[in-house]
Amino acid sequence: MTKNAEEQLDLITEGCVDVHVRGELKAKLEKSIKSGTPLKVKAGFDPTAPDLHLGHTLLLSKLKTFQALGHEVIFLVGDFTASIGDPTGKNKARPPLDRETIDANAETYQDQAFTVLDRSKTILRRNREWFDAMSATQLIHLCAKVPLARMIERDDFEKRIQAQESISLHELLYPIAQAYDSVMLNADIELGGTDQLFNLLMGRHLMKAHQQEPQCILTLPILEGTDAKLAGGKVQGAKMSKSLNNYVGVKESPREQFGKMMSIGDGLMSRYFELLSWKPKDEIQALLAGHPKHAKVALAKEIVARFHNREAANAAEAEFNTLFGAKKEAQIPDDAPTFVVATDLFDDLPALLVHIGFVKSKSEARRQIKGRALVVNGVRLEEGCAPIDAKDSEFRMGKKRWARVHVAD
Repeated sequence: MTKNAEEQLDLITEGCVDVHVRGELKAKLEKSIKSGTPLKVKAGFDPTAPDLHLGHTLLLSKLKTFQALGHEVIFLVGDFTASIGDPTGKNKARPPLDRETIDANAETYQDQAFTVLDRSKTILRRNREWFDAMSATQLIHLCAKVPLARMIERDDFEKRIQAQESISLHELLYPIAQAYDSVMLNADIELGGTDQLFNLLMGRHLMKAHQQEPQCILTLPILEGTDAKLAGGKVQGAKMSKSLNNYVGVKESPREQFGKMMSIGDGLMSRYFELLSWKPKDEIQALLAGHPKHAKVALAKEIVARFHNREAANAAEAEFNTLFGAKKEAQIPDDAPTFVVATDLFDDLPALLVHIGFVKSKSEARRQIKGRALVVNGVRLEEGCAPIDAKDSEFRMGKKRWARVHVAD
């Protein structure tokens, strides 16, 4: 580890949402450097489905940063906690999985994790190692260390109580079980998504109760699924999930990965680049400032190259163009009218469509945009799309309505 504590701190907290507690984390790094002992960095993955997706890779990429700094990364497969079911974000209990399904999913998870992590520098553990050996008496003693009041203050549980929805006792055990993993691993740091903050803080509580130095916590953003939309300047939609079929799997074929990336809305591009791209920031900004389709192709190729190779990315792009090239939008007629408009009108898309005669009212314009009837610069727009950046743009609605629009300087 050649970097000092402050440099490591900057690297490992970059892009994180929560850091608990920054001062403690810096002290752990300083102690690690002084003693030459790497920190134990833990992240747990419950094998509730057979595939990892791009949302999981946010955690994996941060773990890889720790590996590059020389720390000990523990990839924990939650084969016991998967049988309970994480109640996070759920309004009802998750159906339990059988042991055979969990074991099959766990094998897949371990294989797919190494598409990002260095296999030689990763420690694989399963939490059945300690929970299968735990007696009923030990479990009761463990639960006695957590006040019930603290458990029901959890946002998910509080909402269900207020809505008079049932909470099963086993669901209360999930945060305790996840926290006990940290005790058994004596973790220095635990990573998780922002939705896992309660469970991660429970780990600090139980470690203190077991006279251990509490772990520090880093949370990463939640990646929205491919069906999310931009509305009111904010990305809205459920998180990426295989059960919602809005995911890009790390082991999917180049064709599937490229196609799914190309299907996401233009309004998601900034968010996806921010969370997924490893390109330099200035290159990302240049791509986002250009044509949305070009930016989307660049990110799609980056993802395919990461999980396959550059040749596969090029082939996926060529295949995509072959399949959809015949559906390119028609060329603008030479006699299409040209409009010169002010910037403020150009930025108000419904008003602009009224001005150029495509529609009679802004409400009609919004309906047409929502119905994906508007094509700008060869790209079919959708509700919540990103602003149009080009000063000279070609507009089409239907087969006969065409216009050139120039923004006055």
